[in-house]
Amino acid sequence: MTVRSDPLSVTVRLARVEDAPAIARLAGQLNYPTTAEDVARRLRCLEGDAQHVVYLAELTDGPAAGSVIGWMHVQEHRLVQSDTQAEVMALVVDESSRGRGAGRLLMQYAEQWAQSRGCRLVVLRSNVIRDRAHAFYEKLGYENFKTQKVFRKLL
Repeated sequence: MTVRSDPLSVTVRLARVEDAPAIARLAGQLNYPTTAEDVARRLRCLEGDAQHVVYLAELTDGPAAGSVIGWMHVQEHRLVQSDTQAEVMALVVDESSRGRGAGRLLMQYAEQWAQSRGCRLVVLRSNVIRDRAHAFYEKLGYENFKTQKVFRKLL
């Protein structure tokens, strides 16, 4: 895969329900297959919940202007055991646009949102197989401070 170094002309905005097809397409690139209908339903559930924000990165120039090339979901957590923190629940940039600044811009928005809410910390989880993502987060000043197993139970 070729990594382009030229920066993209991108704007970040809040996600809307109408963005569900683009969000679903990009979620699939992270091996989280979903449908536009399911994404739309989930976005509707988050509407009005101030502890969540979903941002989109879209191109502003050229023939693909208006195309969604990335998105992220950030959630505020109020905890008993530590100060309020924000967690990046998901971040994805289209495979064809990675390494060109959109992910960095989305992370800046996440950090600004977290600070505006009084969060003292931003945390995120990244699959152990995503070496490139790990290098990206480290370049932004994030440190790997914990290794854990994640358990789940389908209900």
